[in-house]
Amino acid sequence: MQFSIDKNLTFEQAVNIMFEKLGDWKIMALASCVDNYPMVRNVSCLFYDNKVYFKTDKNFRKTQQLFQNPRVALCWSGVQIEGICENKGLVVDEPDRKFETLYKKYLWGSYNKYSHEDSEIIIEVNPKFVEIWDTSSDNYAYQIFIDFESKEIKVKQYDQQ
Repeated sequence: MQFSIDKNLTFEQAVNIMFEKLGDWKIMALASCVDNYPMVRNVSCLFYDNKVYFKTDKNFRKTQQLFQNPRVALCWSGVQIEGICENKGLVVDEPDRKFETLYKKYLWGSYNKYSHEDSEIIIEVNPKFVEIWDTSSDNYAYQIFIDFESKEIKVKQYDQQ
């Protein structure tokens, strides 16, 4: 049996694989840490413009932690994204309202229930390093490592033939 995933992916191909796996939205685990105190919680994420976006109340404990340390990790089903987050301001103040439009489309229940115009902000996560675990069509486990800063890719077969 041969390992069926292309080990010579380009940076663009690897990024496309990542965003294809994630789709338009996912509930992801968000990890952050301040003063050696780690926290993890779920956030409703949208994916566009090669970035990850979620909204949160600017007064929440997790948000205050993000303001102190913008380094975060997000994880969903074998896709781990390490990155830097940035407060993009109130959801209602976004010039093109792209986030709001997509959030309404994909996460209506959350949008309808938890939208507070005076305190809901958009957090943008710029990926720096991504690790994807998956299985090839011939059932071999592998990892794809994507370094967004150097634009380097590594495909590593986990199973030995």
